Amino acid sequence: MTQTFPVVGMMCAACSANVERKLASLDGISSASVSLPGRTALVDYDPNIITPSEMQRQVAAIGYDLVIESDRNSEDIERQAYITLRRRVWLSWIFAVAVMALSMLWHPAASGDAANPQLVKNLILMSLSLANIVLCGRQFYVTAWRQLTHRSANMDTLVALSTGIAFLFSLFNTFWGEAVWTPRGIENNVWYDASVMITTFVLTGRLLEEKAKGSTASAIRALMGLAPKTAHLVTDGITTDVPIATIQPRDILEVRAGEKVPVDGIVKSGEPYIDESMISGEPLPVGKAKGDTVLSGTIVKQGSFTMKARQVGDKTVLAGIIRMVQQAQASKAPVQRTVDKVALVFVPAVVGISLLTFALWLIIGGTAALPHALLSAVSVLVIACPCAMGLATPTALMVGIGRAAENGILIKDATALEQLHRVDALITDKTGTLTIPNPDIDFTQSADIPYEQRETLKPHTREAVELLKKNDIEIIMTSGDRDDAAHFWATQAGIDKYHSQVMPQDKEDLVRQLQQQGHTVAMLGDGINDSQALAAADVSIAIGRGTDIAMEVAQVTLMGDDLRRIAYAISLSRHTVRTVKQNLFWAFIYNIICIPLAAGALYSLCQFQITPMWAAALMAFSSVSVVLNSLRLKIKNIK
Repeated sequence: MTQTFPVVGMMCAACSANVERKLASLDGISSASVSLPGRTALVDYDPNIITPSEMQRQVAAIGYDLVIESDRNSEDIERQAYITLRRRVWLSWIFAVAVMALSMLWHPAASGDAANPQLVKNLILMSLSLANIVLCGRQFYVTAWRQLTHRSANMDTLVALSTGIAFLFSLFNTFWGEAVWTPRGIENNVWYDASVMITTFVLTGRLLEEKAKGSTASAIRALMGLAPKTAHLVTDGITTDVPIATIQPRDILEVRAGEKVPVDGIVKSGEPYIDESMISGEPLPVGKAKGDTVLSGTIVKQGSFTMKARQVGDKTVLAGIIRMVQQAQASKAPVQRTVDKVALVFVPAVVGISLLTFALWLIIGGTAALPHALLSAVSVLVIACPCAMGLATPTALMVGIGRAAENGILIKDATALEQLHRVDALITDKTGTLTIPNPDIDFTQSADIPYEQRETLKPHTREAVELLKKNDIEIIMTSGDRDDAAHFWATQAGIDKYHSQVMPQDKEDLVRQLQQQGHTVAMLGDGINDSQALAAADVSIAIGRGTDIAMEVAQVTLMGDDLRRIAYAISLSRHTVRTVKQNLFWAFIYNIICIPLAAGALYSLCQFQITPMWAAALMAFSSVSVVLNSLRLKIKNIK
């Protein structure tokens, strides 16, 4: 069984990697793919060996929540978590302003209004810092401890270590620093402000990041919004409004003009006109009559009717589309697998670099350099950011897959989206793909009907071919039809190369042949006879009105007959992959440049070093910038 579960509580790439590793290690789970921006886990498991409840218990043990109960809405949980986070950010900023104002404006050496004014100031700063840790930053410590008990680490580990070290060293200096450090010539400073500002900046960054990440899932929310919440149930001639979840197959429903069709079914009475653009992509309403199929989420433009329910709940076409998009957004591109491996060792590596930084400063400066050594080590812990690396690929892919869905292109997995931009050869079926058979022809009466009367070229087909040619894609048409018919329709479509009288094996052989020549091959088809070639192609594309088996095999499904969407999908893939590369470049460059600067690589040359507070601000900015760059895909002009 393959199922997608919402995951609550993930904050960085190490979080998603830890959840994925935990799930993958459980007996009965053959594979697990966890998406950080999507906040989901796509799990392939054997229900006879492991249950969702056991998965939830194991994930909870490392500090996260796997949502499995239908009565628990993951969006409500995340919304409440967002509200709580926002409150903590505001409260933390109040503490931060108070601490900074006290640190900069009160100079106790000049006041002389207390026996030990510096101690009084430090005690107030200590109280504010401790309150900030308890009220605003305690989750860092709780999660870090859970991670430690399971021999793992994440971003919370770095934050807990850095703020904890800053606070404890300041606490020591407050009570014993003057007696211990002053005789040794070491500055007796406190860093309560660093502890508070690190917490504040990290929480602020997470708030901005969560808000931005929420926008990446807008396509799913739009699809879910297509399904109505209630339906008009007709029982013994009496109509009552009931929740959509209570509808059962064979129920009789009334649907009125302007409303959405509640479930999949067939027209029982009435002749409505229905807008099916969300399924077919066709802008004109379709006339329906008794016995015709109607689909959940489509809109009745004119006329009321009654219908008999057939597929309800998660069995509807709309539910299947939503499920496909969710699974695609939860899947991982090959490059993300590499990044996840880096994320798993990133936090322990940063802790090691921090310890090395501390040791080197002590070796260079002796015990007198202890405060600077600690400050440098804390800066390294804070500025390192696995979040940016972890978000670089999935945020861009989520936005790309979502934008494809909004334009009538269903992409089954992230690998397909990544592969599409490499396609340089497209093999296409003829009948049902490029052409539509003439429904008025009775083939049983004559094999002598002229081929130009037997079928019609689909609208926009020639334009679609021209768009693909402009993208330097070689197009080859295949057909089981005789040579003169294949030649005629290839010419009509603007295709130069074609193969006639081909069998299913011939189509697969053609795919293999082109692949051996070094081409990345896409196969476009709609029938059972295309399934072999679809399975063999680097990218398989099916027509949404085609057979179920073709759509099951295909990685990409076009809803409707507009073949121009192929060129759009390829262009979208190119923009998405370009965005992924930009994100990864900046994420890695950020860490490569900032970690040495935080460690003090330039301090001996120009006295420049990134302080813990600036480190926290830069770390937050790096994660937010990656998400915002991915969101640019939503507004890019893609042709």
